[in-house]
Amino acid sequence: MRLKLNCKQTSRLLSEAQDRRLSLFERVTLRVHLGVCVACMQFSRQLEFLRAAMRAYPGPDTSQTEEKNTR
Repeated sequence: MRLKLNCKQTSRLLSEAQDRRLSLFERVTLRVHLGVCVACMQFSRQLEFLRAAMRAYPGPDTSQTEEKNTR
């Protein structure tokens, strides 16, 4: 991988970073690109927001389903 990433490579790395720890080289090239690309920085913030929202989501309310099953 080259030191200079394009937006497609950057979005792939941002997505992969959700599932695994990136190598030092990947993290550096990602930071370089995010430092100059507003669109990719916004995509990174959106991924962070979605991840935080999913962590905070308590899940479906199963109490109504349980009540229906006991009747």
